[in-house]
Amino acid sequence: MLRDITIGQYFPGNSLIHRLDPRFKIVITVLYIVMLFAGGSYIGLAVGAVYTFMAIALSKIKPKMFVKSVKPIIPFLLVTAIINLLLVSSGEVIWQWKFLKITDAGLNISIFMIIRIVLLIAGTSLLTYTTSPITLTDAIERLLSPLKKLKFPVHELAMMMSIALRFIPTLIEETDKIISAQKARGAEIDTGSFIARAKNLVSILVPLFISSFRRADELATAMECRCYNGGTGRTRLRQLRSAPRDYIALAVTVMFLAGAVIVSKITK
Repeated sequence: MLRDITIGQYFPGNSLIHRLDPRFKIVITVLYIVMLFAGGSYIGLAVGAVYTFMAIALSKIKPKMFVKSVKPIIPFLLVTAIINLLLVSSGEVIWQWKFLKITDAGLNISIFMIIRIVLLIAGTSLLTYTTSPITLTDAIERLLSPLKKLKFPVHELAMMMSIALRFIPTLIEETDKIISAQKARGAEIDTGSFIARAKNLVSILVPLFISSFRRADELATAMECRCYNGGTGRTRLRQLRSAPRDYIALAVTVMFLAGAVIVSKITK
């Protein structure tokens, strides 16, 4: 399961999505989230699905990577779907046993919610899949640059977000190594009752925390050795420049967003 987590990973490429300005990609991602939540009907959600599949095709990233991004949240989806099925009491009753019942409204809400979350995870994953952490840091800093007038530590915030994204795959790999090492020592990680498994997690969490603090200390030492002192006086190796394709991508996103809102209002 840990190897299926792809949050924060970057896959180098030369596709159209890779070449987009990262500032535009962040804005487009925000509009995409609004698109999915503004689509209050299946037709509106279908507009978002078409946009998602089109973006995935243009990114030239293997579809199985997006399937991996969804797999870790399947338990969460199932639990949320079951809660909606059992707690929504409006609509026509489809199945009932004592005080438990499933209605058509609850079934509709559960399916709609699952589709929306799957599209949300798959679509937003494109931002980190096609943008390197360094470039993403520069984009966040440029977008938040007006806040510098209010003495807001924009560079430091962007740096922390970038480091957090960068270390997610590293920590996942470290956790996988610790689990393998503990199993080699005879630890029963995947067997036993729920309470026993919870207790066995201590043998994983303690080494993981120690390793995380050690990596953080090494990173801080490396940054001090390179005379890092925040964003004051810093220059950039690569300057962010927009191109016509960025404005076209933004315009297409706005069109899909408007289409999702319009069709949702019409079908209500």
